[in-house]
Amino acid sequence: MTLPQTPSSRLDGRTALVTGASKGLGLAAACALAQAGAHVILVARDAAVLDEAVAAMAAAGLDAESLALDVTDTAAVRAALAGRSIDVLVNNAGTNRPKPLAEIDEADYAAVMDINVRAAYFLAQAVAEAMPEGGSIINMSSQMGHVGAANRTLYCTSKAAVEGMTRSMAVELGPRGIRVNSVCPTFIETPMTRPFFDKPGFREEVLAKIPLGRLGQIEDIMGPVAFLASDAAALVTGGALMVDGGWTAH
Repeated sequence: MTLPQTPSSRLDGRTALVTGASKGLGLAAACALAQAGAHVILVARDAAVLDEAVAAMAAAGLDAESLALDVTDTAAVRAALAGRSIDVLVNNAGTNRPKPLAEIDEADYAAVMDINVRAAYFLAQAVAEAMPEGGSIINMSSQMGHVGAANRTLYCTSKAAVEGMTRSMAVELGPRGIRVNSVCPTFIETPMTRPFFDKPGFREEVLAKIPLGRLGQIEDIMGPVAFLASDAAALVTGGALMVDGGWTAH
């Protein structure tokens, strides 16, 4: 009897590109992919912070390079990626401007949608052109793409758009053997989110909605990203991998 073998979770010989990669979730995703054997291109606007992250990865024996780039500059993105074949793309760069609905203005709308949706869309478009069969596009979405929340109408709108984009790209790129999925974290403790938890009652309000009873840590997204990038997820596309501690199970 020949027993089935678990598909490899290794990414040796593959090139991955991660945006918003100088810190937080992006750096965690980059480390996860590099630890699985990929050569990882870290993309962010702050070249100094980016170089520091790449140096730390290199010191740990990980294969990484930096690419200082504003992902909202579509022309610059296309120029930087010309002639490069990317096997794994993690669209992680994003922003949030939590405010009551009545206080959101057009500048807020443009800033959030420009990074969370437009930049992700056109980067995926540029990468997909030369992405080989077996490639994987991973969009860093959010549980907020699946639920509503007061003071987060704009963020929820942008992440719901990412979910629609993910499913549609999966359908279109599937015949080429390219998979497209999203990762949907709950509140993760990062430098960007930490100020919110300093507000009286906010931490308790969030924890009350998470059945597992804890906030996410950046390490919590590393396994899901590495899985979706690898052959272990060869039949997984058009999906949303919830990393929300059970928030959306209510």
